[in-house]
Amino acid sequence: MSVDEKKEQPRESLEREIDAVVSAETAGLEPEQAGEIREKIRQRVRAEMEREIRLKTAADRREEARRIREERQKEKHAGEGRMFQRFNRNFRFQHMVMFSSVILLIVTGMPIKFPNFILSRFVISLWGGINNSTIVHRIGALMLVYFMVHHLLYTILSRDGRRDFVLLLPMPKDLRDAVQNIRYFLGKVKEKPRFGRFSYIEKFDYWAVYWGCIIMIGSGAFLWGESIALKYFPKFVLDIAHEMHSDEALLATLAIVIWHFYNVHFNPERFPGTLMWWHGQISEHEIKEEHPLEYEELMAKQAKTAAEVNPQ
Repeated sequence: MSVDEKKEQPRESLEREIDAVVSAETAGLEPEQAGEIREKIRQRVRAEMEREIRLKTAADRREEARRIREERQKEKHAGEGRMFQRFNRNFRFQHMVMFSSVILLIVTGMPIKFPNFILSRFVISLWGGINNSTIVHRIGALMLVYFMVHHLLYTILSRDGRRDFVLLLPMPKDLRDAVQNIRYFLGKVKEKPRFGRFSYIEKFDYWAVYWGCIIMIGSGAFLWGESIALKYFPKFVLDIAHEMHSDEALLATLAIVIWHFYNVHFNPERFPGTLMWWHGQISEHEIKEEHPLEYEELMAKQAKTAAEVNPQ
């Protein structure tokens, strides 16, 4: 028996098994319709088997997996519809400065809070010692101060900044939305809450950053200028500032890793992450799902503009 004949035997056996299963499932259909279904399934099985035979090496398999991922990604984007600009360039720049500074502060600050951990000693050694690590920490602190000043001016002087600040203020609707969301997750209600431009989750993120920056910058200034602070304040004030700085840093780290990263990047609907922080755009599908009230407002504005441009 030749090699080709040996290869054909398991293929034919598998096809017979599939034909038997399909025949049983399509027994109640018209003969012509059942035959079409069997032929389609047979063709798909043959194509899959031939593809597997072609993928002889691990490199072939990796390349095929990459191709399939790209095709699925294209299909996903095709169903997302058009894109809307959600965040302007100024806002995105602020966000990049902020998360860069926070990353520097975390990787240089947590080893100081937990110096006995092996990982802490390893991270400090990567910076070339505690002195260099402290310098990088202060660079991150200056970046955070710059971000706060920039954002404050943006909020006051920019029309988009003033609009977003007002929309980010907590409202009674946020409490109702939170309650409805919990009930929705528990299966008590069929509809999830309808959010505008910012949900209560995003408002929590925003004001947590505001509060955290005030605490971290204020207490950090005392610790940085320790000798100056002791001239004007008793020692217990500096001790309080140290505890505030240390504990708020840990709280902020946990909030970022557990709360923010999940909602923005690790949520199954967004995993492995979103690039909105880079291009500032949101798809039509996403804005309908997560910000339906904002989408309706945008559509109403576009319809009004179109009516003004082309009056009947």
